[in-house]
Amino acid sequence: MKGLARFVVKYPYLVIGVWVVAWVLAVPRASRISGVLRVEGHSGTLTEAKRADSIINQTFDTPVSEFFVITVSGEQTVDDPQFERILRTISVAAADQSYISRVVSYLDTPDAGLISTDRKATFIIAVLDPADSVQPLDRVPEFRQLVHRAVDRLFFGVDYEVHVTGGPALGYDARKVAVEDSRRGEEQALPLVAIVLILAFGALVAAVIPLVIGVVAITLSLALVHVASAIQPMSVFVLNIVTMVGLAVGIDYSLLIVTRFREELNHGFGKKEAAQRTVHTAGKAVVTSGLTVAVGFASLLITSISDTRSVGVGGMIVVTVAVLLTTTLLPAVLALLGRSIDMPKALASKLVWYHAPSRWERWAKWLARHPWRAIVMGGVLIGTITWPVTQIKIGLPREGWFPSETESGDGARALERVGSRGSLQPLRVLLIAPEGQKIVGSGYLRGLKRLSDSIKNDPRVSQVRGPVDLQTRFSLFRLSMLYSDLDAARNRYPEFFESYISPDGKTTIMDVILSDTTSMTGSMDAARRIRRIAGNGIRGLDSVEISVTGFAASAVDLQKQLLAEFPLVIVLVLTVTAVMMFIAFQSVLVPLKAVVMNSLSVGGAFGLTVLVFQQGVGVSLFGLNGPIEAMYVVIPILIFPVVFGLSMDYEIFLLSRIKEAYERTRDNDQATMEGLSSTASVITSAATIMIIVFGAISFSRVLGVQLLGFGLAVAVFLDATIIRMVLVPAIMHIAGDWNWWPGLRAGRP
Repeated sequence: MKGLARFVVKYPYLVIGVWVVAWVLAVPRASRISGVLRVEGHSGTLTEAKRADSIINQTFDTPVSEFFVITVSGEQTVDDPQFERILRTISVAAADQSYISRVVSYLDTPDAGLISTDRKATFIIAVLDPADSVQPLDRVPEFRQLVHRAVDRLFFGVDYEVHVTGGPALGYDARKVAVEDSRRGEEQALPLVAIVLILAFGALVAAVIPLVIGVVAITLSLALVHVASAIQPMSVFVLNIVTMVGLAVGIDYSLLIVTRFREELNHGFGKKEAAQRTVHTAGKAVVTSGLTVAVGFASLLITSISDTRSVGVGGMIVVTVAVLLTTTLLPAVLALLGRSIDMPKALASKLVWYHAPSRWERWAKWLARHPWRAIVMGGVLIGTITWPVTQIKIGLPREGWFPSETESGDGARALERVGSRGSLQPLRVLLIAPEGQKIVGSGYLRGLKRLSDSIKNDPRVSQVRGPVDLQTRFSLFRLSMLYSDLDAARNRYPEFFESYISPDGKTTIMDVILSDTTSMTGSMDAARRIRRIAGNGIRGLDSVEISVTGFAASAVDLQKQLLAEFPLVIVLVLTVTAVMMFIAFQSVLVPLKAVVMNSLSVGGAFGLTVLVFQQGVGVSLFGLNGPIEAMYVVIPILIFPVVFGLSMDYEIFLLSRIKEAYERTRDNDQATMEGLSSTASVITSAATIMIIVFGAISFSRVLGVQLLGFGLAVAVFLDATIIRMVLVPAIMHIAGDWNWWPGLRAGRP
């Protein structure tokens, strides 16, 4: 750090010039980041659902894997000539597109499941051609424009509500909303952050510098994420992580550096020497803190899901960039500015109350006198907050899954009117007969019927579409006669065969449509039930290979994978963090205490997240209509390492100052009081900034981002109050000189 400090101070214009050039080059890539983000996750493991999807795509010429759903509703019934014309117009316009393989509507398939009970709403399915070279999400704007233009050409089109939804549309809107909410969150957070920085520094120049560092960190990191997307698929979560963490840690680290620089100036050092000393002291704390945060993100790389791995990559990038900026660019700027950072000086005198050390000194002295009382009070409070985590339920949320205030979300709600929201994400049962056999042969039809009936017995199931459900009036004998000549049957029902029976007749699909009253978690339970039925054996299908896929089945597989990998993530984060803290502080007790305290922060964050979102206490404040009832498995996997790393920031800020004081005084109680009173203002300001940044994101329209933002904001609040200001110093007082064994304590005079 000394060598780095000397170089930065000696060549400040060179350092600043390099970063300016890097920023200019980064802006174009950063502005295109939304184009490389993915909504759907990918697993590196061949799960049952993933294998079934692969077989479907390889076996069927035009598999129904991705499709648009166009909902249409009006005041007239579907039998009205105008309603029929609008359906025909949309269907023809969609069918004319090269990337649409076929279109299904009530006009062609008089299925009661396609219309509402009052016959005033229906929907059209436009199946995307899997051979299309363009990604389904990228077709959404074009297809929406096509549909709405076709409707607008009809003079009565304004009388009908038309929405384009479906998997690709939902994904496109989720990505778009994430970008918009991320930008809106920054715009809302920055003015509040600026106010906190002005209070913290009492000077406009000193307040602006950390804001600039935070914005530059975000821009550079997004550009690097864009580059990394060529190697690792990047989830939409990465945008919010980079924005939140980049702004938060960039400003936090800058706050620590600038505060220490001003202290060194006040001690009588010149601006260049003050900048050098700042890099050597506060700079080391920033590097240590950055490494601990990076370790948290790095632990996500061992998971097998692209969502979590990409967040790990994005998080490591943004933390590394923030550390480099605050230990090179920032000291270079400070070495040039010197006392100019205090401009205008008149402001500082008006805000001196904010930094008054007397209140923190009084608190530090009280803790020194009553450490056990502080531990009991703090422990009871954190235990109460953490208790709801014992009720956590992992699954797909019931509420808020579809992005609000979007066309796809409105379309999903319109499907509820029809009673066919389950058509958006059906469960798919894949059945493969042995080599040389036909799955719809007479030997298997009775078994297929048993399986279909068993699935229908589940009250969560609204409808089953498959080879034995072609027509409700068809008996097994009639089906046997129909399938005895597959070529003739294919000519008679071409669209059905394209969707449900492979060209060689060996493979078939059953689509299981769940009722609209079934929650997302209930859909996962339905998938598990079908798998259990298949696993227990179906008489007549003993030799048939059966697997279940679809959104809910994929969620079951993903949840199983991540829950199996989560313990390894926890062990890795705890172990590596403890080792790094041992190296940094040459102590056994300090890293153990840090790990326990950070675990309390994580537990408290989980507890309040469960209380608010899963159980619904105050959930309406976040735009949700009720409790989500289950936590998406990706969220705890992301929150734990990120919270653990970010919480360590304040631990390191506090302990670094306590260690400095202990090295000087060899009095543990005095060092603890001095470290607490000197860092309390910085920690409070830094935590307030993080809470503002994360809190703004918790009002996103994407549920996963909401949960992440809320969890991080709560964790930082708990960490900067109960943990760092109460429990940590209290334990430091109780442990005494043993805090510094075997390093500093062993060297006592």
